[in-house]
Amino acid sequence: MSEPRITKIEQVSFGYEIHDMGTDYNGFNQVYEKGAVRKSGGSILRIHTDIGVTGETPGGIQPTVARYLLGRNPFEREKIYNDLKRGLRHTDRTGINSPDVALWDFAGKALDAPIYRLLGGYKKSIPAYASTYHGDDNGGLSTPEAFADFAAQCVSLGYPAFKIHGWGNGPMRREIDTVLETRKRVGDEIDLMIDPACEYETWADALRIGRACDEANFFWLEDPYKDGGVSIFAHRKLRELIRTPLLQTEHIFGLEQHVDFIVNGGTDFVRVGTYEDGGITGAMKVAHAAEGFGLDVEFHGGGLAHRHCIAAVRNTNYYELGLLHPDVPTTKPPIYPPEFTDELTGVDSTGHVIVPQGPGLGVELDWEYINANHTGTAVYE
Repeated sequence: MSEPRITKIEQVSFGYEIHDMGTDYNGFNQVYEKGAVRKSGGSILRIHTDIGVTGETPGGIQPTVARYLLGRNPFEREKIYNDLKRGLRHTDRTGINSPDVALWDFAGKALDAPIYRLLGGYKKSIPAYASTYHGDDNGGLSTPEAFADFAAQCVSLGYPAFKIHGWGNGPMRREIDTVLETRKRVGDEIDLMIDPACEYETWADALRIGRACDEANFFWLEDPYKDGGVSIFAHRKLRELIRTPLLQTEHIFGLEQHVDFIVNGGTDFVRVGTYEDGGITGAMKVAHAAEGFGLDVEFHGGGLAHRHCIAAVRNTNYYELGLLHPDVPTTKPPIYPPEFTDELTGVDSTGHVIVPQGPGLGVELDWEYINANHTGTAVYE
């Protein structure tokens, strides 16, 4: 019996709008802005094979990667991962990510099994934390009290945890007050986290927020200041002076750099992502490496691929559902059914999200919506 081959690759692009959403002081962080309309776009990667099974995932592909994949056996994910890791070593190794997820989707469809089953998974639902949009100065998440109110709302929806993304250029006093006020409002009902997203100017600011997190019994502090989240030495020093666990490694790539960060004491929780660390293949390598060190791994962001990975990983705690805002109920394109779109009400009464049960990624894309908003298609064959 001949082995399957990749015959054609498509990147299908579409546009959508987010209402009441703008950007902050430097144009990077999306924040609430009443009346604003943010035009955005997405794409779907499709990997076609000669056995009539197509692997699909949200995401794109580099032309170099597409040309490499043509004619390859789509089941050989490990070889493809390692070839691309070397081939992209001087450019952008995140080019591995979407193709790898699409190849896992292909495998699940070809074998008529959801990806989490191929990974040995067993969880049917996963506890989620509400992950906020950044703070604004426009009347949305614009005060410590507003964040505390939103946390209380999320408690009422069943969320077991809540993560704050604060302001990009505000005073540290406001960040500290947000940490303390949010814990005061919700009591000890839920886990609280904060992710400054590398916004704080100095290591001293990271220390200040860390001490506030200690006082408020936060579950973790993530990527606090403008080292970019990559200094092992600086975060080891920070760990020596605060009790709150650190969550680092979102901004480094792949297995080896994660292990270096762990063994040199730069983090407590280990951050990983299928769209940062080499797809499902790469992310699972990191998850199992963290398990070998006795540490927990936390997946960055939502998406179907992460639901499957988390369902197959013992040493993890939460699914990141976001980004969320109390005044902007819809921020994602509806390419999947509501229970898989990661909006505010996308959890059950216990704050869990469900794991897809269909073959591959497990959920059918809404091609009617994608085609109605189509902006272009790149084809490689």
